Amino acid sequence: MDKAAVIGAGSWGTALASVLAHNGVPTVLWAREAEVVAQVNDDHVNRMFLPDAPLPDSLVATSRLDEALGGAGLVVSVAPAQWVASVMAEAAPFLEDDAIVVSASKGIEINTLRRMDEVLDDILTPSQKQTFSVLSGPSFALEVARGAPTAVVVASRSEAAAQRVQAQFQNRFFRVYTSPDVVGVELGGALKNVIAVGAGVATGLGFGHNTRAALITRGLAEITRLGLAMGARRETFSGLAGMGDLVLTCTGDLSRNRAVGVRLGQGESLEAILGEMTAVAEGVRTVEAVVELARRFGVEMPIATEVHAVLTEGRDPREALNNLMSRDPKPEDWS
Repeated sequence: MDKAAVIGAGSWGTALASVLAHNGVPTVLWAREAEVVAQVNDDHVNRMFLPDAPLPDSLVATSRLDEALGGAGLVVSVAPAQWVASVMAEAAPFLEDDAIVVSASKGIEINTLRRMDEVLDDILTPSQKQTFSVLSGPSFALEVARGAPTAVVVASRSEAAAQRVQAQFQNRFFRVYTSPDVVGVELGGALKNVIAVGAGVATGLGFGHNTRAALITRGLAEITRLGLAMGARRETFSGLAGMGDLVLTCTGDLSRNRAVGVRLGQGESLEAILGEMTAVAEGVRTVEAVVELARRFGVEMPIATEVHAVLTEGRDPREALNNLMSRDPKPEDWS
């Protein structure tokens, strides 16, 4: 099997590196933090970002990009979305020209409103662009690292590249489907985090299953509308990268975005919440880009708009929910 390099040793990057190593793929995990490198190599654990999951003994970590990327036929980019451009620009000189680069970061670059495939399009060589792929789907890192049955999707404009990535990752607990819809898979992974913050707020306010189901379903309608306007395929949002990831992130206790929303609904300040977090809740930053994209494409996204107001304008969560429930009656429209 090809050597694999995973660039980014947060919880998700560590979990994906664990899957590859478990499959017998020679895998190197790149981390900036010296303590993470030492823990993975010496103790086979990442205490900083994934403390409760033992890692395969064969998994190697390094803080040198040349060591990680040299000879790697599969490169997984898993830095937080707002850092992908800088990290992968630093990595670019060491990428093998025929490497398949897989983006597993879920977010939109705020300053430019670019998806991760657009960010990397400015960095990769022509041959790397042809095989570029995106991996997404309902997959909490801790459960993946512990071997819980999980299904994800890898999208690429090259069917052969998607199948190669599928072959490297798939095993008895990690099932990988393929798709040609790079845009849809990217957007599903990024936009669901915003809706998850809203679902968490409703839970923090004390509301139950009815409210959560409404937010998930109407949230999916918003995601689908924007996705279609940006060139994605409708069916993608009914699949793993759409509905699947949305349900997981809006309901699961391991969801960082949902957890931020719960605490906001309970009256805590965003500053205090983020000050206690080690990992990144992508929806907190992505919401700014989502609202601006909706404006540019002329797409109505009321849930995202209210989440944005709570996060950036200090709107009271109860007022935000009341605004959603008080909107003018209308047909159920997904287009």
